[in-house]
Amino acid sequence: MRSIPVFKKIISDYYSRHKRPMPWRQTRDPYRIVVSEVMLQQTQVPRVIGKYRQFIKIFPTIKFLAVAPLSDVLRAWQGLGYNRRAVLLKQFAEKIVSEYKGRIPADREILKTLPGIGEATSGSLCAFAFNMPVVFIETNIRSVFIHHFFQDKEKISDKEIFPLVERALDRDNPREWYYALMDYGVHLKATLPNPGRKSRHYVKQSAFHGSDRQIRSTIVKVLLAKGRVREENLFPAVCADRERLKKIIRSMSRDGLITRVQEYIRLSE
Repeated sequence: MRSIPVFKKIISDYYSRHKRPMPWRQTRDPYRIVVSEVMLQQTQVPRVIGKYRQFIKIFPTIKFLAVAPLSDVLRAWQGLGYNRRAVLLKQFAEKIVSEYKGRIPADREILKTLPGIGEATSGSLCAFAFNMPVVFIETNIRSVFIHHFFQDKEKISDKEIFPLVERALDRDNPREWYYALMDYGVHLKATLPNPGRKSRHYVKQSAFHGSDRQIRSTIVKVLLAKGRVREENLFPAVCADRERLKKIIRSMSRDGLITRVQEYIRLSE
């Protein structure tokens, strides 16, 4: 096991030579950082960069996003997948505008109560939007600490990693430190077997083709194109049996993506 000072030097030296330029790292606007963090959930950076720029161009402020029709938000989101994230991001914007006068609070406990913001995302927002020295773990950070401190162990819990993250934290500039950790984590995954597989929390993402995610995505595309459709007319588009489709429709309705109006299905407003 390496000492914390040696570990920090390895990470900092790598970052000074190989930091990755990203548009959301060039801003201190909390709204734009929220957009990037939600987009980056379960989606890799190269896919996000172009969509992020387009999204910010269409919805330049949180007030624009709050008042936009959901169909416009979903249309701008196409290509990122996990459309429920777009619904939650819009709900987040609505709540910030209605309850916090359009200002995103620099308070982790408040952030965790808002739509789409969990433990890790609340931490990343505090660090990246407000440069607060909070402790959080996401997939790349987890991989870095496992690689350097748990090489001879399996099924590592985040509870074991958190004290090391706290000890290593740069409290003067946590924003850049976490950027450095994430960039180094990407480097590790590109050059070694993914250290994150040794985590107790590791879950391999299921294949997209033929999955419920693919069917949900197809339903959204159909509704964006047609406005509304009868449920029976969705079968040819999604190639799913009736019971499976009905279950997915119920799930999308619970998630706030779609609404049933008599025999028609449409995107929620």
